[in-house]
Amino acid sequence: MDRIRRVFERETSRASYEPLEGGSERPDGERIEHGIGPGFSWIDYSVFLMLGVAMLWAWNMFLAAAPYFQKRFESDERLLRNFQSAELSVSTVGNLGSMIILTKLQARASYPKRIIASLALNIGVFTLLAMSTRLFLDVSAGLYFAFLMLVVFGASLATALCQNGVFAYVSGFGQEEYTQGIMTGQGIAGVLPCVAQIISVLSVPEKETKKGAPQESSTSAFAYFLTATVISTMALVAFVYLLSRHSSRERIKHTLDEDQVDTGCASTGRKTVPLLRLLKKLFWMAGAVFLAFAVTMIFPVFTQRILSVREPASAPRLFRPSSFIPLAFLFWNIGDLIGRVAPGLPGLSMTSHPRLLFILAICRVVFIPMYLLCNIGGKGAKISSDAFYLIVVQLLFGVSNGYLGSNCMMGFVEWVDPDEREAAGGFMSLCLVAGLTAGSFLSFFAAGA
Repeated sequence: MDRIRRVFERETSRASYEPLEGGSERPDGERIEHGIGPGFSWIDYSVFLMLGVAMLWAWNMFLAAAPYFQKRFESDERLLRNFQSAELSVSTVGNLGSMIILTKLQARASYPKRIIASLALNIGVFTLLAMSTRLFLDVSAGLYFAFLMLVVFGASLATALCQNGVFAYVSGFGQEEYTQGIMTGQGIAGVLPCVAQIISVLSVPEKETKKGAPQESSTSAFAYFLTATVISTMALVAFVYLLSRHSSRERIKHTLDEDQVDTGCASTGRKTVPLLRLLKKLFWMAGAVFLAFAVTMIFPVFTQRILSVREPASAPRLFRPSSFIPLAFLFWNIGDLIGRVAPGLPGLSMTSHPRLLFILAICRVVFIPMYLLCNIGGKGAKISSDAFYLIVVQLLFGVSNGYLGSNCMMGFVEWVDPDEREAAGGFMSLCLVAGLTAGSFLSFFAAGA
């Protein structure tokens, strides 16, 4: 029996490191306790929540502002039909390119500086966008399109810096709750811009045009775009406060091996982790987050084209295009927020089942034909019900996105060594952005549907 036992022990020692379901162990059998060190802090959680809001506020602001951009492009049918897909593609390509470069520069990265730079860039970009609603009203549709793409590209660079910096920075705390706070903040960033957009539209008298395009005044657009500047400023102040907290720095030091921490300059002790090694350890979670967000990118194109089944002339103003489109985005983002919060509740986390997350990500393609049953472009719906579109399609599609994304971004720390967490955070955010980029190019096919 002793000989048999030694054989099995040798086989076990050759096996590659892989966490057990519900926990993880080192190759020598010692259990890895995640989150060792100083305990959870609601102050730190609130700051990461705010950073999550700032991270995706700009992205969701562009989506919810579709009626205003439709007004600016109504004189050019080609731009009116394709501006949303072009917006998504420019944003995701800029984001992905930046993420690739930032991931390769992980060894000497200063993640706090990246976060601060991203928020400062957002402040400048969206101040300029707000000014454009007052100063550039008479420019041609083509010229405004070029300006919009430039602004979108600048915002994508800021988002890349923020995503790479925040997910890498938070992973050093060893607290999954903080990552869940970021994901919840991203969900809030989807809800509030839609609410602001609906309020700004309903608070200003409606204008009719010859073509009947959804209308929104420049005054309401100015107030709406300026909120992005305010949110980024608030997040910048909150993050500077976080950096000033001695306890925050100590939490990061406790999550790394002591022999790799240089108290004078932490970045000099960070080792470069090969992306191939991270891919092997995080294959299922990385694949799940990639597929989930690739499929998700279909929804903005359909959402800005699907109208209420009610007659526009007699429908309440909330169901007219200028309000109904942001209302549909609101339902999707409420679902997304619910999905992001759910993994933080006991019994709803699936971080120990990465293969199941991967399968669920594939199953989300069922929502694409469901959009085709709705009132696309006012041509009529196979299922003539706004409730079906808003609740069954938009809300549930959002729930699935938030739930899968939150599980993947919370759970990756269970599958890597402590000194690989920062690099793994950057790698997972890279996979997320890669999924968004792939989906943005596929959205051109949806635009022609």
